[in-house]
Amino acid sequence: MNHQHHLHFWTCRLAWLSAACAIIAVTVLPAQAQTWPDKPLRLVVPFPAGGTVDTVARSVAQKLTESLRQPVVVENRAGAAGAIGSEAVAKAAPDGYTLLMGTASTHGTNPAVQKSLPYDALRDYAPVALVASTPYILVVHPSVKANNVAELLALARAQPGKLNYGSYGSGSSNHLATELFRAISGADIVHVPYKGGAPAMTDLLAGQVQMMFDVFTTSGPQIRTGKLRLLGVGAPRRSALAPDAPTLAEAGVPGFDASTFFGIFAPAGTPRNVVMRLNEDINRALQTPDLRERLAAVGSEPGGGPPEQLGEAVASEVAKWTKLVRERNLRFEP
Repeated sequence: MNHQHHLHFWTCRLAWLSAACAIIAVTVLPAQAQTWPDKPLRLVVPFPAGGTVDTVARSVAQKLTESLRQPVVVENRAGAAGAIGSEAVAKAAPDGYTLLMGTASTHGTNPAVQKSLPYDALRDYAPVALVASTPYILVVHPSVKANNVAELLALARAQPGKLNYGSYGSGSSNHLATELFRAISGADIVHVPYKGGAPAMTDLLAGQVQMMFDVFTTSGPQIRTGKLRLLGVGAPRRSALAPDAPTLAEAGVPGFDASTFFGIFAPAGTPRNVVMRLNEDINRALQTPDLRERLAAVGSEPGGGPPEQLGEAVASEVAKWTKLVRERNLRFEP
């Protein structure tokens, strides 16, 4: 009897110990994640300092610095249309301390255009939050005898190959936006690639090219002074920045949707609770009047929503542009 009692005591004791160990094992992981963040974070911008992506990233980093009580340092790693900085984040430790400000180029058009992209836009990242989106707008030089999209298409049909459009470069997001416009409308217009947005805008203002898909940041001031004419907005709904301008779908190009977006990504495998904490903080920041004002100043509308919303945006963008490139057999000069 005594022996059995003794055995029962140790069996219970072992059961209690193993249960205690299980509880300790379960609580250790969240405890490590609960200490996050205990050092500065890095937000990689895969484009040069001073541009729209950089401006948006610095505005968000400032808000996260306040809410996380840790410095969020913006690091510019430009090159290869955003591929260099994006690859660096894809290969970083998934510990919540390295983030990426991705865009419609890095996570939309690049996978469709660059054959040997050093990262996978879908598999290599944990989407965190959609920060903002900026619709592409169709602008023409005032010398073009078209006051709306229907008149522009009639002009293109009457004079095939006579109208030129500028792009930021071969395979750039506004190049693909115009190819989508051509695919849906059947417009016979000629591509003139530039090395960036600034030289393309210079030639558009001079009338060397007649039209371009651009963003409000750079075209807005030119539209207001009459140096460019706005024909339509490339988003599925009208923009608060130009409420009178029709969407291209309304103006006779059904199904047209071309916007550029900004989203924050972490490396794949980043703990879910870290992703959710960042998502909540970014969503809260997007409600603040000063951040909304800064986004409006660069022609962007606030994003928000759960991480999955950004993930879905990436999946649909990659699919859309990959299909367009394949169907139109597009080739891109380096």
